Amino acid sequence: MKKIKYIIGLFLTLAFFVSCEEETFEFGDIIAPSNLQITAEIVGQDVNPTGDGSGVVHLNVKADNAITYKFIYNGSEKTSASGGMTYSFGTTGTETYTITVVAYGTGGVSSSASVELEVLVVYEPPADLLTMLTGDSSRTWKIASEIQNHFGLGDVGNVPFQHYGAGPGAKEVSGMYDDRYTFNVDGTFTHDVGPDGFVFGREGLINELGGSGGVVNGADIEQYLFDSYTANWALTAPSDAETINLTGLGFVGYYVGGNHKYIIHERSANEMVIKTTDGNGQFDWWFRLIAVD
Repeated sequence: MKKIKYIIGLFLTLAFFVSCEEETFEFGDIIAPSNLQITAEIVGQDVNPTGDGSGVVHLNVKADNAITYKFIYNGSEKTSASGGMTYSFGTTGTETYTITVVAYGTGGVSSSASVELEVLVVYEPPADLLTMLTGDSSRTWKIASEIQNHFGLGDVGNVPFQHYGAGPGAKEVSGMYDDRYTFNVDGTFTHDVGPDGFVFGREGLINELGGSGGVVNGADIEQYLFDSYTANWALTAPSDAETINLTGLGFVGYYVGGNHKYIIHERSANEMVIKTTDGNGQFDWWFRLIAVD
């Protein structure tokens, strides 16, 4: 019997070492991406070197040994596994824009390069839209918290509040209702987060802001601590859709990352419904705003 026990013990010991050997992995050489190439197509460039005035630029990037790419413009970062990215610039006139691309390889090693683009934008916003937003000087807006469907989401498309529309006061504890958004005629945008210092956003995306704290509620982060800030805004109309473009990390209502562009779905003198697509490309997020003054 002792011999049998010894044989069984030896077998189990060998099995243990074989198992350990099977779980040994090799990752291979860590090689930084090289031969990084950026190709830029300014829409309409075949007629005018600075484009047709739409402000739309398509970028394509490739590099040897690259796994994914990050595009950086004006403090905003976007990732693309394919190396493709589109920008819609909104500043009227001919401006020079610098975009930096970072190519990432195995183990997180990276290489980077930048490209300067001279782009023409000829869009002239309607006078009534500028008056609505700014009061021809400065105008402040807030989420219309007392109205049905003041915040919600749907599939990426054009169906307002398709999957959810917040009822009056439904997001009272989120930190969103006391936020104020001021559009100034000089192109500056101020987001006052209110006396509580809280903002509201999407889990996994709101940390892009670099704030702190927050209360998890499903896929939402409520009462996230963040300071008031000033950014810039501009109007464009790609495919005839009036669009508010915010720079940097500027946002309205609920932080979802993305391109920080808000399409105006409908508007009147003192109210507007806007939408933006989140940074995951998963949903369109809808907001109903009313003018404070």
